[in-house]
Amino acid sequence: MLDNMAVSAKKVALITGSSRGIGKKIAIKLAEEGYNIVINFARNRSKAEETAEEIRALGAEVLTVKANIAKKEKVEELFAEIDEKFGRLDVLVNNAASGVLKPLMELEESHWDWTMNINNKGMLFCSQLAAERMKNREEGGAIVSLSSLGSQRYLENYTTVGVSKAAVEALTRYLAVELAQYNISVNAVSGGAVDTDALTHFPNREELLEGAKSRTPAGRIVEPDDLADAVMFLLSPKARMIRGQTIVVDGGISLLT
Repeated sequence: MLDNMAVSAKKVALITGSSRGIGKKIAIKLAEEGYNIVINFARNRSKAEETAEEIRALGAEVLTVKANIAKKEKVEELFAEIDEKFGRLDVLVNNAASGVLKPLMELEESHWDWTMNINNKGMLFCSQLAAERMKNREEGGAIVSLSSLGSQRYLENYTTVGVSKAAVEALTRYLAVELAQYNISVNAVSGGAVDTDALTHFPNREELLEGAKSRTPAGRIVEPDDLADAVMFLLSPKARMIRGQTIVVDGGISLLT
């Protein structure tokens, strides 16, 4: 697969949906740790290029790739570009996510398919193609996916996303077992309410954030850096014996209800 290609001397990380928000935070932290970075985005090229410039200023090489990961052929094109540019992949962060926020009885087939294709089909095929590149390397690799508390508890209008995040956590367990033989660790990070661009789609955003803040034992809501720091830990050698787990980063709010 990588014959006759120049292989990067530095480790390479792909973060899906990384032009902004939590994905951007993770990309920057990985660049600070010495990784070259692949930024994946679906729509906003200008945001992706702005993020790329920030990361280049840290001394990393950056590849930006527009790809809708809900489509397998686009995922394959994404990985072909990574092969051509870097010739290796050491880390995959499945961060890209979407979903339709409606009451259960109002959901249509298109709403279900849209959410599952991005959050689950995209995760599966990105993980498969990443593992193909990691398993032939002695040092293996690491995959971390982003989940949310809606995977385990009821959140209003969150049916499609909550079910898809439960699938993210289940797929994490299956990947962890089957990829362990290749020295590839697989885990997930689940966050409480985080004030990102994605939350602007919630009609009750302010109420949700204030409620989360008032009920969180840690005294504040989760910030993107909190999730990014947990991801970085799971990607580090210190977490080498953590496999198939979902680490909850919520300031303790899930302990109360």
